[in-house]
Amino acid sequence: MSRSFGSRLYDATWETLLKRIITCTVVVALVIAAYIIRNEITEDAGSCAEGVTESGGECIGVNGSGYDWGVPEIGPVVDRIAEENGRLGDTYVTVAMLLPLQPKAKAERQQLRSEVQGAYFAQYRANREEGAPKVRLVLANPGKDYLKQHEVVPDLVDMSRSRHRLRAVTGFNLSLATTEAAIRSLTEHHVPVLVARASAGSLANEEGKEREFKGLARILPTNQEQARALADTGGKRKNKQTVVVRDTRADPYVHSLSVAFQKLEEEEPGPDGPGTMTFSSAGISVKGDVDNQFRPMVDTICSSGADTVYFAGRSTHLRLFLKRLAQDDCAGTRFTVVSGSDAASLKNKMSGDDWAQLLDDSGAPKMTVQYAAPAHPDAWDTEVRAWQDQERKRNGRRPDAARAPRSLRDPLNELARLRQTAAKAGGTGPLDLADSRTMMVHDGVRTAVEAIRGAKLPGEAAPTPEQVGNRWATMQASNRVDGTSGRICLTPAGNAYNKPLAVVELRPGEKTAPSRLGYVGLAWPQGRKQAEDCVVRGS
Repeated sequence: MSRSFGSRLYDATWETLLKRIITCTVVVALVIAAYIIRNEITEDAGSCAEGVTESGGECIGVNGSGYDWGVPEIGPVVDRIAEENGRLGDTYVTVAMLLPLQPKAKAERQQLRSEVQGAYFAQYRANREEGAPKVRLVLANPGKDYLKQHEVVPDLVDMSRSRHRLRAVTGFNLSLATTEAAIRSLTEHHVPVLVARASAGSLANEEGKEREFKGLARILPTNQEQARALADTGGKRKNKQTVVVRDTRADPYVHSLSVAFQKLEEEEPGPDGPGTMTFSSAGISVKGDVDNQFRPMVDTICSSGADTVYFAGRSTHLRLFLKRLAQDDCAGTRFTVVSGSDAASLKNKMSGDDWAQLLDDSGAPKMTVQYAAPAHPDAWDTEVRAWQDQERKRNGRRPDAARAPRSLRDPLNELARLRQTAAKAGGTGPLDLADSRTMMVHDGVRTAVEAIRGAKLPGEAAPTPEQVGNRWATMQASNRVDGTSGRICLTPAGNAYNKPLAVVELRPGEKTAPSRLGYVGLAWPQGRKQAEDCVVRGS
């Protein structure tokens, strides 16, 4: 009679002590191998880091434990953020930075480093000041052009209801329809949002009307305000002297900037200048055939008699336009090209050859290129000295800088504190304040922290998200925030009230001098200085 399979299996694996030892060893080895293989498959299929998963070739999610998102430029600063977060106890609030975290281009990776540095310096300073609660900082990646914001927003909403107490989301460095979708979704779930860098008017509540985005604040003037400020600074132009060049691609930043430029008042009616000229790009950072489109456009501009170009487009395409304009003689016309805040990225995208093309044979710039920057590190020191000079002319004596108006002194002091914080924190990589990114993101996180602490009631560990969202409307007068970019006074709709802009000029290096972004002066959206008391008046 044949034996059963079970009996044969017993004899082969368990009959003697030696067979039992061998069988157990093999089973344990198989279990370990299976565990390793499963983890490798899981990692390959979707795990990037704690709180972050792979999605279509990108790592989407939220992390504050030192993950560099595959971008070495931000490695040192995310390590510092992780260390700072590790110092916190159980009583803290979380502030999230929502912006694309895996750029490919070198210039964009450098810009990202500046933005993350600004957030970290604000966290570092806040956690060493008097005041509670302490601040945990996390980075949230919505993917390229915010296209996967819908995958990360639910995580942020969950964090607002968890022990992590997320109480503000800031960042927002691109004015896109997907950016608006992220802001809308967050605010609909009562998560407070503070826009630090995006300038499109569609990402703002309209004054005097019911707030479309409840719990939204912004510290950067809109494109419309930037255009008015630029026009006021440069003086009104005759209609025949100006031309608007705009991108036709659907882009809230470009659209609002072109509308603002087209609405600028002219000094006198006179004969019309050339009509608005258009080009079509395939994306924010896509060159495509844009240069070919600029060739006939520049020929027309040269023949039109215009000498001022209002450029409504992204910095990638502005660079191409400037190079094309520089290559045409245009009968010796020295053009002035004016653009919006996205031009702050231009310097990082210019090569040495690009700069050289903007110079004539004598080494002088062929054109003037200006834009409204959110901030510039030379602004406040320059303005304080100008005030001293004015006072000396008026009174015959140069006053001490400490007597300058607070609207100038406060930002100057804040900028000094930012530099001191950067030196103390250390180890975050090269620091470049000229493009305003570090300054603006620092001011955004700092404003969020002030709102959170100002909204907290005695005895509470942290305010509710709704309390923070309601706090924005009270941040004026003595409750303002002194930022490195200027004093931040918020309107009832959560908008920056007559916040100054820095008019910046692209200055190619003459001969052996380095190229740089030069500070020209302050520009005010309302055409006059911000009130010294920072009280929001009127509609």
